[in-house]
Amino acid sequence: MTLSFLAVIAGLALLVWSADRFIEGAAATAGHFGLSPLLIGMVIVGFGTSAPEMVVSAFSSYQGNPGLALGNAYGSNISNIALILGLTALVSPIVVHSGILKKELPILTAITALAAWQLWDGFLSRIDAVVLLGVFACLMTWTVRQGFRQGEDALGSEMKQELAVLRMPLGKAVRLLVMGMVLLIISSRILVWGAVDIAVSFGVSDLIIGLTIVALGTSLPELASAIAAARKGEHDIALGNVLGSNLFNTLAVVGIAGAIHPVSVAPEVMSRDMVVMGLLTVSLFVLGYGFGRRGRINRVEGGILVVSYLAYTAYLFSTIVGKAV
Repeated sequence: MTLSFLAVIAGLALLVWSADRFIEGAAATAGHFGLSPLLIGMVIVGFGTSAPEMVVSAFSSYQGNPGLALGNAYGSNISNIALILGLTALVSPIVVHSGILKKELPILTAITALAAWQLWDGFLSRIDAVVLLGVFACLMTWTVRQGFRQGEDALGSEMKQELAVLRMPLGKAVRLLVMGMVLLIISSRILVWGAVDIAVSFGVSDLIIGLTIVALGTSLPELASAIAAARKGEHDIALGNVLGSNLFNTLAVVGIAGAIHPVSVAPEVMSRDMVVMGLLTVSLFVLGYGFGRRGRINRVEGGILVVSYLAYTAYLFSTIVGKAV
Protein backbone atom coordinates (compact mmCIF):
# COMPACT_ATOMS: atom_id res chain seq x y z
CA MET A 1 0.00 0.00 0.00
CA THR A 2 2.82 2.40 0.89
CA LEU A 3 4.47 1.67 -2.44
CA SER A 4 1.18 2.45 -4.23
CA PHE A 5 0.86 5.85 -2.55
CA LEU A 6 4.49 6.63 -3.37
CA ALA A 7 3.84 5.59 -6.99
CA VAL A 8 0.86 7.98 -7.22
CA ILE A 9 2.82 10.88 -5.66
CA ALA A 10 5.90 10.28 -7.80
CA GLY A 11 3.81 9.66 -10.91
CA LEU A 12 1.85 12.90 -10.45
CA ALA A 13 4.98 14.95 -9.77
CA LEU A 14 6.76 13.59 -12.84
CA LEU A 15 3.56 13.93 -14.90
CA VAL A 16 3.21 17.64 -14.08
CA TRP A 17 6.90 18.34 -14.72
CA SER A 18 6.98 16.44 -18.01
CA ALA A 19 3.73 18.08 -19.20
CA ASP A 20 5.29 21.52 -18.68
CA ARG A 21 8.41 20.49 -20.64
CA PHE A 22 6.24 19.01 -23.40
CA ILE A 23 4.17 22.20 -23.73
CA GLU A 24 7.26 24.43 -23.75
CA GLY A 25 8.97 22.28 -26.37
CA ALA A 26 5.86 21.96 -28.55
CA ALA A 27 5.08 25.69 -28.45
CA ALA A 28 8.67 26.71 -29.20
CA THR A 29 8.96 24.14 -32.02
CA ALA A 30 5.70 25.33 -33.58
CA GLY A 31 6.94 28.91 -33.39
CA HIS A 32 10.10 27.95 -35.31
CA PHE A 33 7.94 26.53 -38.11
CA GLY A 34 5.96 29.77 -38.43
CA LEU A 35 2.71 28.75 -36.74
CA SER A 36 0.82 31.83 -35.57
CA PRO A 37 0.67 32.60 -31.83
CA LEU A 38 -3.13 32.28 -31.98
CA LEU A 39 -2.96 28.75 -33.40
CA ILE A 40 -0.26 27.77 -30.91
CA GLY A 41 -2.50 28.98 -28.08
CA MET A 42 -5.61 27.25 -29.42
CA VAL A 43 -4.17 23.94 -30.64
CA ILE A 44 -0.65 23.24 -29.34
CA VAL A 45 -1.20 24.44 -25.76
CA GLY A 46 -4.69 22.93 -25.68
CA PHE A 47 -3.27 19.56 -26.70
CA GLY A 48 -0.35 19.89 -24.31
CA THR A 49 -2.43 20.67 -21.24
CA SER A 50 -4.62 17.64 -21.98
CA ALA A 51 -1.70 15.33 -22.74
CA PRO A 52 -1.60 13.97 -19.13
CA GLU A 53 -5.31 13.06 -19.24
CA MET A 54 -4.90 11.57 -22.71
CA VAL A 55 -1.98 9.30 -21.84
CA VAL A 56 -3.35 8.28 -18.43
CA SER A 57 -6.79 7.45 -19.86
CA ALA A 58 -5.31 5.50 -22.78
CA PHE A 59 -3.21 3.33 -20.44
CA SER A 60 -6.14 2.90 -18.04
CA SER A 61 -8.46 1.73 -20.80
CA TYR A 62 -5.81 -0.53 -22.35
CA GLN A 63 -5.22 -2.21 -18.97
CA GLY A 64 -8.95 -2.84 -18.50
CA ASN A 65 -9.76 0.06 -16.17
CA PRO A 66 -12.06 2.23 -18.33
CA GLY A 67 -13.75 3.67 -15.22
CA LEU A 68 -10.46 5.30 -14.28
CA ALA A 69 -10.22 6.75 -17.80
CA LEU A 70 -13.75 8.15 -17.69
CA GLY A 71 -13.33 9.51 -14.17
CA ASN A 72 -10.04 11.14 -15.13
CA ALA A 73 -11.59 12.96 -18.11
CA TYR A 74 -14.79 14.17 -16.46
CA GLY A 75 -13.13 14.81 -13.10
CA SER A 76 -10.53 16.97 -14.85
CA ASN A 77 -13.31 18.95 -16.56
CA ILE A 78 -14.94 19.59 -13.19
CA SER A 79 -11.59 20.55 -11.63
CA ASN A 80 -10.75 22.85 -14.54
CA ILE A 81 -13.91 24.93 -14.23
CA ALA A 82 -14.68 24.85 -10.52
CA LEU A 83 -11.22 24.73 -8.94
CA ILE A 84 -8.85 26.20 -11.52
CA LEU A 85 -11.00 29.03 -12.88
CA GLY A 86 -12.38 29.64 -9.39
CA LEU A 87 -8.91 30.03 -7.84
CA THR A 88 -7.74 32.05 -10.84
CA ALA A 89 -10.66 34.47 -10.45
CA LEU A 90 -9.84 34.86 -6.75
CA VAL A 91 -6.29 35.86 -7.72
CA SER A 92 -7.47 38.20 -10.50
CA PRO A 93 -11.05 38.49 -11.86
CA ILE A 94 -11.15 36.97 -15.36
CA VAL A 95 -12.33 39.25 -18.16
CA VAL A 96 -13.03 37.64 -21.55
CA HIS A 97 -11.73 39.70 -24.48
CA SER A 98 -11.15 37.03 -27.13
CA GLY A 99 -13.85 36.65 -29.78
CA ILE A 100 -12.69 33.10 -30.53
CA LEU A 101 -13.09 32.03 -26.90
CA LYS A 102 -16.64 33.38 -26.94
CA LYS A 103 -17.30 31.11 -29.93
CA GLU A 104 -15.87 28.12 -28.07
CA LEU A 105 -18.09 28.58 -24.99
CA PRO A 106 -21.34 27.43 -26.70
CA ILE A 107 -19.41 24.70 -28.55
CA LEU A 108 -18.20 23.24 -25.24
CA THR A 109 -21.75 23.37 -23.88
CA ALA A 110 -23.11 21.52 -26.94
CA ILE A 111 -20.36 18.89 -26.76
CA THR A 112 -21.08 18.31 -23.06
CA ALA A 113 -24.73 17.72 -24.01
CA LEU A 114 -23.58 15.22 -26.67
CA ALA A 115 -21.47 13.37 -24.09
CA ALA A 116 -24.45 13.17 -21.70
CA TRP A 117 -26.71 11.85 -24.48
CA GLN A 118 -24.19 9.15 -25.38
CA LEU A 119 -23.96 7.93 -21.79
CA TRP A 120 -27.72 7.94 -21.24
CA ASP A 121 -27.98 4.18 -21.97
CA GLY A 122 -25.19 3.38 -19.49
CA PHE A 123 -22.66 2.36 -22.12
CA LEU A 124 -19.99 4.07 -24.19
CA SER A 125 -19.52 1.92 -27.30
CA ARG A 126 -16.79 2.06 -29.89
CA ILE A 127 -19.27 3.73 -32.23
CA ASP A 128 -19.85 6.44 -29.61
CA ALA A 129 -16.08 6.81 -29.30
CA VAL A 130 -15.67 7.13 -33.08
CA VAL A 131 -18.37 9.83 -33.11
CA LEU A 132 -16.49 11.76 -30.40
CA LEU A 133 -13.22 11.47 -32.32
CA GLY A 134 -14.98 12.52 -35.55
CA VAL A 135 -16.41 15.62 -33.85
CA PHE A 136 -12.95 16.30 -32.44
CA ALA A 137 -11.42 16.14 -35.94
CA CYS A 138 -14.08 18.55 -37.24
CA LEU A 139 -13.48 20.89 -34.31
CA MET A 140 -9.72 20.89 -34.91
CA THR A 141 -10.30 21.65 -38.59
CA TRP A 142 -12.57 24.56 -37.65
CA THR A 143 -10.06 25.77 -35.07
CA VAL A 144 -7.18 25.79 -37.55
CA ARG A 145 -9.28 27.64 -40.13
CA GLN A 146 -10.29 30.19 -37.50
CA GLY A 147 -6.64 30.62 -36.56
CA PHE A 148 -5.66 31.38 -40.15
CA ARG A 149 -8.66 33.61 -40.89
CA GLN A 150 -8.82 35.54 -37.63
CA GLY A 151 -7.02 38.87 -37.53
CA GLU A 152 -5.93 40.41 -34.26
CA ASP A 153 -7.35 38.57 -31.25
CA ALA A 154 -6.70 39.04 -27.54
CA LEU A 155 -5.70 35.38 -27.12
CA GLY A 156 -3.17 35.64 -29.95
CA SER A 157 -1.67 38.83 -28.53
CA GLU A 158 -1.25 37.30 -25.07
CA MET A 159 0.23 34.12 -26.56
CA LYS A 160 2.73 36.19 -28.56
CA GLN A 161 4.05 37.65 -25.29
CA GLU A 162 4.38 34.17 -23.80
CA LEU A 163 6.24 32.82 -26.84
CA ALA A 164 8.76 35.63 -26.54
CA VAL A 165 9.66 34.28 -23.10
CA LEU A 166 9.81 30.67 -24.39
CA ARG A 167 12.11 31.51 -27.32
CA MET A 168 14.88 28.88 -27.63
CA PRO A 169 16.96 27.13 -30.33
CA LEU A 170 15.08 24.58 -32.42
CA GLY A 171 17.27 21.71 -31.24
CA LYS A 172 16.55 22.43 -27.58
CA ALA A 173 12.82 22.79 -28.31
CA VAL A 174 12.69 19.38 -30.04
CA ARG A 175 14.65 17.74 -27.18
CA LEU A 176 12.19 19.16 -24.64
CA LEU A 177 9.28 17.97 -26.76
CA VAL A 178 10.59 14.40 -27.06
CA MET A 179 11.74 14.21 -23.43
CA GLY A 180 8.40 15.53 -22.21
CA MET A 181 6.44 12.95 -24.19
CA VAL A 182 8.64 10.03 -23.08
CA LEU A 183 8.37 11.05 -19.43
CA LEU A 184 4.61 11.57 -19.80
CA ILE A 185 4.28 7.94 -20.85
CA ILE A 186 6.51 6.64 -18.05
CA SER A 187 4.86 8.73 -15.33
CA SER A 188 1.39 7.76 -16.57
CA ARG A 189 2.22 4.07 -16.28
CA ILE A 190 3.46 4.60 -12.71
CA LEU A 191 0.40 6.69 -11.78
CA VAL A 192 -2.15 4.25 -13.23
CA TRP A 193 -0.54 1.29 -11.46
CA GLY A 194 -0.57 3.09 -8.10
CA ALA A 195 -4.12 4.42 -8.51
CA VAL A 196 -5.57 1.03 -9.47
CA ASP A 197 -3.78 -0.68 -6.58
CA ILE A 198 -5.15 1.89 -4.11
CA ALA A 199 -8.67 1.45 -5.49
CA VAL A 200 -8.45 -2.33 -5.08
CA SER A 201 -6.99 -2.07 -1.57
CA PHE A 202 -9.75 0.28 -0.35
CA GLY A 203 -12.48 -1.54 -2.21
CA VAL A 204 -13.62 1.57 -4.10
CA SER A 205 -14.23 1.91 -7.79
CA ASP A 206 -11.52 3.11 -10.14
CA LEU A 207 -14.08 5.72 -11.23
CA ILE A 208 -13.87 7.44 -7.82
CA ILE A 209 -10.06 7.36 -7.86
CA GLY A 210 -10.14 8.84 -11.36
CA LEU A 211 -12.57 11.60 -10.34
CA THR A 212 -10.50 12.65 -7.33
CA ILE A 213 -6.77 11.95 -7.02
CA VAL A 214 -5.98 11.31 -10.68
CA ALA A 215 -8.22 14.09 -12.05
CA LEU A 216 -6.76 16.68 -9.69
CA GLY A 217 -3.23 15.57 -10.43
CA THR A 218 -3.60 15.67 -14.22
CA SER A 219 -5.21 19.13 -13.92
CA LEU A 220 -2.22 20.63 -12.10
CA PRO A 221 -0.55 21.87 -15.33
CA GLU A 222 -3.69 23.90 -16.15
CA LEU A 223 -3.82 25.24 -12.58
CA ALA A 224 -0.21 26.43 -12.63
CA SER A 225 -0.47 28.03 -16.07
CA ALA A 226 -3.87 29.65 -15.37
CA ILE A 227 -2.78 31.32 -12.11
CA ALA A 228 0.51 32.45 -13.68
CA ALA A 229 -1.40 33.92 -16.64
CA ALA A 230 -3.92 35.66 -14.38
CA ARG A 231 -1.15 37.28 -12.31
CA LYS A 232 0.25 38.73 -15.55
CA GLY A 233 -3.20 39.93 -16.65
CA GLU A 234 -3.40 37.33 -19.45
CA HIS A 235 -7.00 36.39 -18.74
CA ASP A 236 -7.73 34.93 -22.17
CA ILE A 237 -4.85 32.46 -21.86
CA ALA A 238 -6.19 31.36 -18.45
CA LEU A 239 -9.68 30.78 -19.86
CA GLY A 240 -8.38 29.42 -23.17
CA ASN A 241 -6.34 26.72 -21.39
CA VAL A 242 -9.45 25.50 -19.56
CA LEU A 243 -11.72 25.61 -22.61
CA GLY A 244 -9.16 23.84 -24.77
CA SER A 245 -8.48 21.22 -22.12
CA ASN A 246 -12.18 20.48 -21.54
CA LEU A 247 -12.82 20.16 -25.28
CA PHE A 248 -9.89 17.77 -25.63
CA ASN A 249 -10.95 15.78 -22.54
CA THR A 250 -14.60 15.35 -23.57
CA LEU A 251 -13.86 14.45 -27.18
CA ALA A 252 -10.32 13.10 -27.59
CA VAL A 253 -9.58 11.65 -24.14
CA VAL A 254 -12.93 9.86 -23.76
CA GLY A 255 -12.95 9.00 -27.46
CA ILE A 256 -9.52 7.34 -27.34
CA ALA A 257 -10.39 5.45 -24.13
CA GLY A 258 -13.71 4.23 -25.57
CA ALA A 259 -12.09 3.18 -28.85
CA ILE A 260 -9.55 1.08 -26.95
CA HIS A 261 -12.08 -0.47 -24.55
CA PRO A 262 -15.89 0.10 -24.55
CA VAL A 263 -17.03 1.45 -21.19
CA SER A 264 -19.92 0.31 -19.01
CA VAL A 265 -21.02 3.51 -17.29
CA ALA A 266 -22.07 3.37 -13.64
CA PRO A 267 -25.48 4.99 -12.90
CA GLU A 268 -23.88 7.59 -10.61
CA VAL A 269 -21.89 8.99 -13.55
CA MET A 270 -25.12 10.31 -15.05
CA SER A 271 -26.94 11.16 -11.82
CA ARG A 272 -23.93 12.82 -10.12
CA ASP A 273 -20.84 13.52 -12.18
CA MET A 274 -22.44 14.44 -15.51
CA VAL A 275 -24.96 16.68 -13.72
CA VAL A 276 -22.16 18.54 -11.91
CA MET A 277 -20.07 18.83 -15.08
CA GLY A 278 -23.09 20.01 -17.09
CA LEU A 279 -24.11 22.66 -14.56
CA LEU A 280 -20.56 23.98 -14.32
CA THR A 281 -20.24 24.10 -18.12
CA VAL A 282 -23.50 26.00 -18.50
CA SER A 283 -22.44 28.38 -15.71
CA LEU A 284 -19.13 29.02 -17.49
CA PHE A 285 -21.00 29.69 -20.73
CA VAL A 286 -23.31 32.22 -19.05
CA LEU A 287 -20.52 33.97 -17.14
CA GLY A 288 -18.02 34.00 -19.99
CA TYR A 289 -20.38 34.98 -22.79
CA GLY A 290 -21.84 37.87 -20.86
CA PHE A 291 -25.26 38.21 -22.54
CA GLY A 292 -25.44 42.00 -22.58
CA ARG A 293 -22.58 42.58 -20.15
CA ARG A 294 -18.86 42.03 -20.47
CA GLY A 295 -18.03 38.37 -20.08
CA ARG A 296 -16.19 37.91 -16.81
CA ILE A 297 -15.79 35.82 -13.67
CA ASN A 298 -15.42 38.05 -10.61
CA ARG A 299 -14.06 37.09 -7.20
CA VAL A 300 -17.47 36.29 -5.72
CA GLU A 301 -18.28 33.98 -8.62
CA GLY A 302 -14.79 32.48 -8.36
CA GLY A 303 -15.37 31.79 -4.67
CA ILE A 304 -18.68 30.06 -5.46
CA LEU A 305 -16.92 27.85 -8.02
CA VAL A 306 -14.24 26.82 -5.50
CA VAL A 307 -16.84 26.05 -2.81
CA SER A 308 -18.75 23.97 -5.37
CA TYR A 309 -15.62 21.95 -6.11
CA LEU A 310 -14.87 21.40 -2.42
CA ALA A 311 -18.46 20.29 -1.75
CA TYR A 312 -18.39 17.86 -4.70
CA THR A 313 -15.03 16.42 -3.67
CA ALA A 314 -16.12 16.10 -0.03
CA TYR A 315 -19.18 14.15 -1.17
CA LEU A 316 -17.01 11.80 -3.25
CA PHE A 317 -14.69 11.13 -0.30
CA SER A 318 -17.70 10.57 1.97
CA THR A 319 -18.75 7.71 -0.32
CA ILE A 320 -15.27 6.20 0.07
CA VAL A 321 -15.45 6.46 3.88
CA GLY A 322 -18.97 5.02 3.85
CA LYS A 323 -17.83 1.97 1.91
CA ALA A 324 -14.78 1.52 4.14
CA VAL A 325 -17.00 1.52 7.23
